[in-house]
Amino acid sequence: MEIRLLTAEDANAYWELRLEALLQNPEAFATSYEEAIERQHPVEKVANNLRTEGNYTYGALENGQLVGMLTLLVEQPLKLKHRANIFAVYVSPSIRGLGVGNTLVTKAIEKAKSIESLVKLNLSVVSSNKQAKRLYEKLGFKVFGVEEKALKLADTYYTEEHMTLILK
Repeated sequence: MEIRLLTAEDANAYWELRLEALLQNPEAFATSYEEAIERQHPVEKVANNLRTEGNYTYGALENGQLVGMLTLLVEQPLKLKHRANIFAVYVSPSIRGLGVGNTLVTKAIEKAKSIESLVKLNLSVVSSNKQAKRLYEKLGFKVFGVEEKALKLADTYYTEEHMTLILK
């Protein structure tokens, strides 16, 4: 398993995995699959994001195929430059339970610690995603807030837990 920063050349593979994520786990993302496929020039937008300073998107590749991803995004406003957010975390069902998520999050934490200005990392996780919550807690994240009815999918509401990891 190779874990590396994705580049603009990986945009198509990222977009395909993103669509898979939205189909496989719609409750875990604010964007719906239907909204995603309606976007104009999505691969170009992904490529631009992958080129953006302060945007670190890691990919897990198995035999050259992208099977996991995570984005670490450093806040840009002056008063928020001390923090970054982890989002768009996804691992294909076929390789879940093999430590890929742990490796991706650990890479993001290591990268965040290497950025002198960063003091904390934030993320949000759907409360019912027990496996992800356990992983984040194991790596030191703590819940700082709970948002009831944060997401709505069909007639079901999902609660999100907002978590933080103090780096320094």
